[in-house]
Amino acid sequence: MSRSVYGIDFGTSNIKIYNGMTKTTLNEKNIIAIKNKNELFEIGDEAFKMYEKAPDNIQVIFPIKYGVIADLKSMKMLFEQFFKKMTGPRGSKMGRFCIAVPADITEVEKRAFYDVVAKSDIKAREIKIVEKPIADAVGLGIDMTSSRGNMIINIGADTTEISVISHGGIVVSRIVKLGGNRLDQMICDIVKRKYNIMIGLKTAEQIKCKLSDAMYNEEEDMDEEIMYVYGRNVITGLPSERGVSKDTIYEAIKQFFDDIIDAIKNLLERTPPELSADILDTGIYLTGASSAIANLDKLIHIETELKVNTIQNPGESVIRGISMIMSDSRYKKLMYEPRESSF
Repeated sequence: MSRSVYGIDFGTSNIKIYNGMTKTTLNEKNIIAIKNKNELFEIGDEAFKMYEKAPDNIQVIFPIKYGVIADLKSMKMLFEQFFKKMTGPRGSKMGRFCIAVPADITEVEKRAFYDVVAKSDIKAREIKIVEKPIADAVGLGIDMTSSRGNMIINIGADTTEISVISHGGIVVSRIVKLGGNRLDQMICDIVKRKYNIMIGLKTAEQIKCKLSDAMYNEEEDMDEEIMYVYGRNVITGLPSERGVSKDTIYEAIKQFFDDIIDAIKNLLERTPPELSADILDTGIYLTGASSAIANLDKLIHIETELKVNTIQNPGESVIRGISMIMSDSRYKKLMYEPRESSF
């Protein structure tokens, strides 16, 4: 196969692009800063530094919401800039592309991902799409020719995609609007309610990474962790510092874990009995950047009585699968072209 191949995972929080020529992956924040409504100002990680800090004349936009493209123009502009950044100004523009898309969305929404590349200034020779649970499975090393059932749970920034696959296809799948961004908002809300301090989502994310625990128990955890954060006092309006405790964060996000468990059990109830027997043997595969929350795998195991398999760098499992699909002809049948639309 030609080495001039590119794989793309348009995530809500991060975009990942695999370059088959260099065998490297670009991984940056999927965000763009627009100045004076139409002037490109900054992209990616640099644009993210401006998030919640930009003046009124600069819009800082995440083009993808809840796993689908909400701003096609901004997403196309972002993709063109990221591609140039990865390949250089003289890089090949005649490669083959494979784009990962969520399974449980409409054909029009899938076509929008295709159009980001097709309608860009990059003259792609071929564009295919692959559903994310399939790319996830390949990245996890699951045998795509096997009839055994496997359940994959991908917890991302805005959504959690729960799927059961067999024979290289998706048997049942469901997307729920639960992800890391919901956790960040829950943390913002409780800090404001309990301490009268308003914090930003970026600060909330830092708290989540340090203090969140799916199985926190105040009686068992004798060393109470405290993280000091800065924000605005809602009473005085002045900048304030406050220590936030681990038990407060658990109180804020406990409902999130309950909702995740309910969604998993709901899909298990819809799974054919023969595949349920396979899942009992193979267990659940947990992927996605937000799946790295401490003890989440243990909580799912306790609630479902199923083995939970975790991996290193869970946020890159999809792009890892795409890179394998693009480089191995055995996986060619997993890719396809979306239906035409008037989008």
